[in-house]
Amino acid sequence: MAFEIKAKIANFGGQLLKLEHQSTSTKTKMALNLFLPPTPISHPSDKIPVLIFLSGLTCTGDNCPEKGFLQPHAVKHGIAVVYPDTSPRGAKVEGEDDNWDFGSGAGFYVDATTERWRNNYNMYTYINEELPLELFKQFEVLDSGKVGITGHSMGGHGALTIFLKNPGKYLSVSAFAPISNPINCPWGQKAFSGYFGEENKEKWAEHDATELVKSWEENETLEALIDVGTADNFYKQGQLLPENFKKAAGGKGVQVRYQEGYDHSYFFISSFAGDHVGFHAKYLCN
Repeated sequence: MAFEIKAKIANFGGQLLKLEHQSTSTKTKMALNLFLPPTPISHPSDKIPVLIFLSGLTCTGDNCPEKGFLQPHAVKHGIAVVYPDTSPRGAKVEGEDDNWDFGSGAGFYVDATTERWRNNYNMYTYINEELPLELFKQFEVLDSGKVGITGHSMGGHGALTIFLKNPGKYLSVSAFAPISNPINCPWGQKAFSGYFGEENKEKWAEHDATELVKSWEENETLEALIDVGTADNFYKQGQLLPENFKKAAGGKGVQVRYQEGYDHSYFFISSFAGDHVGFHAKYLCN
């Protein structure tokens, strides 16, 4: 369904649009942010490449544009940035607001299969199919053939898995402190038990980047940029496990950088936002 533009905000010379639409995937209203860089005077008819940023647990589509600051770097390269929400809102599923790491704000970018959650918690389909289809239909300036994907924490998990499950659809992928091996960490085990069922381990593996990368065959290489802070308490607690992903990727070109002293916050994201947008620009702006 078409987007309603709730607000237009001038930002770094471009415009941040606050959008809302009725989703067929989640059967709820979904809000998001779309940042459009200024149109180059020399090429006013050029379409704009797109970078999708998936946020982490407890976040909405508002957090990163307000604190992660990908926008000034997107302006530099002429890239639009899409900031979706992390789950349905107000679906009235029993228990969806009981925990900060499951349910509302924690859709994990999967399509749930268990009875309670499957009607609304379909964030994989929403992000991968419905949202881009509607965006490219309404905003014709966006280039549907040049799309990259990135994200933070749970959103990093989403970016990696969505990229790996759809070879060729996304031209680039990166992640900030991603949940890289969810079947082996408490956050992932809790989410996958709830959304897929405790017994459905095969389905768990289908949404685990470390498992997916083992069978990656597209040109036998995988160019990906991952940053993790050494002072990130969630990394220390074994929730992220980027080392498992790196090991599984082998020689496929995955770059994992450990940033000394950085934590899990938006201070971390904003510090390396320029590196990540620049990384995507190599693939999106040719």
